[in-house]
Amino acid sequence: MAIDFSFDPEHVAILDRVKEFMATQVAPVSETAEREGWDRSKWIPAIIEMRQAAKDAGLWLPHMPEEWGGMGLGHVTMAAISAEAAKTPMGPFALNAQAPDEGNMHTLLHWGTDEQKEDYLRPLCEGRVRSCFAMTEPEVAGSDPTLIKTHAYQDGDEWVINGHKWFISGARGAKFAILIARTEEDPDLPQAANSAFLVDTDTPGWEIVRDVETMSGSHNHCEIRITDMRVHGSKMLGGRGQGHLLGQARLGPARLAHCMRWIGQAETALEMMCERALNRYSHGSLLAEKQGIQWKIADSTMELYQAKLMVLHAAYLIDKGADFKSEVSMAKHHVANALWNIIDRAIQVHGALGYSTDTPLAGMLTQARWSRFADGADEIHQMRIAERTLAAYKDTGSVNAATGRLPI
Repeated sequence: MAIDFSFDPEHVAILDRVKEFMATQVAPVSETAEREGWDRSKWIPAIIEMRQAAKDAGLWLPHMPEEWGGMGLGHVTMAAISAEAAKTPMGPFALNAQAPDEGNMHTLLHWGTDEQKEDYLRPLCEGRVRSCFAMTEPEVAGSDPTLIKTHAYQDGDEWVINGHKWFISGARGAKFAILIARTEEDPDLPQAANSAFLVDTDTPGWEIVRDVETMSGSHNHCEIRITDMRVHGSKMLGGRGQGHLLGQARLGPARLAHCMRWIGQAETALEMMCERALNRYSHGSLLAEKQGIQWKIADSTMELYQAKLMVLHAAYLIDKGADFKSEVSMAKHHVANALWNIIDRAIQVHGALGYSTDTPLAGMLTQARWSRFADGADEIHQMRIAERTLAAYKDTGSVNAATGRLPI
């Protein structure tokens, strides 16, 4: 049979090495940082040290081709690696496989010119710089890039850009941005109005206004003002009017990469729930012996199982070169909600302890809340899923094409 959910020995060995690396090199650093309340000044040298350890261990840049210094692993293997790495907050950073840089690397690899790859992709792969992806704007719906108001007009060999962006993750400290701006007026298709530019963040006219404070604090999600910023024509990434196409091509696999990392967080929460249930005694028995707690564990286990299957199947489709939009959309919606549900149940089982900051659960929940609107709100994904299901039924009289095109 062609269906096989096991990894070959080579990739099992890689995953074992990742687990050991996270346990010995990354988790102790994260525990120390949490205990001592590290700030940026302490985190940066620690990350540099962990990254050198990852290089020495042969675990650097697992998602990129070998010619770019990576391990050349596909999305299926990355699903397991990313889930494991995300069990510790800085795990993906140690491997240089963190958002938004991971998605930007793939984008540059497939859309960049040779010169752009040398100028931007190589230092990103080598871990010498960081980047951001500047698309979302406060004045228009982030889920509809055709409404983008940031505007670029051509002036000789340069483009002059004016606009306003926000929630640009990783902007503070980024060496460059992939910026989406409107360059075409009244195109035949609304999706052909935008273009993408590579922008050095020290370019005059690029201004970080603030790090937007969220319900879980400041996490380098910045507001950006762009005023008469001049960018040479050679910095356009892809062709004119291809910004929407590029953005969607980038965000599909990036959504799935988020899901991979969320699985690691959800599994951590479920394991904490089990640990608490097996050790907390109340009203004559352990929590693990009470039906109400068992149901929480059962529901969480089923949701995590579903999440893993959906992510593995979507990753398989990407590796195969097949259409994956619908499967990634369904995975993104399901995994985001499973993450929230599982962490919330874990907090309930821990009681007041879970609500406190004595465990990581409270911070995990406030971080998890963004997952249900980042990279497409739940409602947008539900709308697209329904549209594809109705279209499949109208075209074929069956919903199989909308439910994974599986042989059952």
